[in-house]
Amino acid sequence: MTKGEQTRKKIVQAAAPIFNQRGYEGSSLNDLMEATGLQKGGIYRHFASKEELAAEAFDYTWEAAWNARLLHVDEKANGIDKLKQLIANFVEHRSPIPGGCPILNTAIDADDGNPVLRARVAKALRSWVGRVQAFVEQAQEQRDARPKVDPKEVATLIVASLEGAFMMSRIQRKDEALRHVQSHLNRYLDGEVAVSR
Repeated sequence: MTKGEQTRKKIVQAAAPIFNQRGYEGSSLNDLMEATGLQKGGIYRHFASKEELAAEAFDYTWEAAWNARLLHVDEKANGIDKLKQLIANFVEHRSPIPGGCPILNTAIDADDGNPVLRARVAKALRSWVGRVQAFVEQAQEQRDARPKVDPKEVATLIVASLEGAFMMSRIQRKDEALRHVQSHLNRYLDGEVAVSR
């Protein structure tokens, strides 16, 4: 990795929590300069615009959040248990980048005002749903999940429930909604998705 690539990476790492906590509009150039220790020219030597930096910071934050959601998932032999672990990780481990779920934060921040960030968050959401869908499909292949269950429908229900509960938990400043949704999703997986044993 070249020195320029290292600097670029450090800028993204320093900017990621600022964008994830304050949003695009709420993150000033002064905030970014303070966090990176660089002047305006130092930042713009590596990024064409604040928008480009915000997009890369989102990608970095999303990757960190996704990796936290995968903790211990591969250790589970049963496909349904893998889904439950993924749900538990969402509830317990959150994003290692301050500010919480980057998809929720950026979706709200960029919905109408920033097409570049909106495209990034849409891609991440498709990835999130697609990866959960792949876990359901894997569970079906292993005969842990019912063959007639629609994997995309299950994935959409899981992701939408978790993201909605996360929003409620942020507003209420307590984890009650997340815990209720986790419990409900576990019962749903056991009763509606898992093969009866």
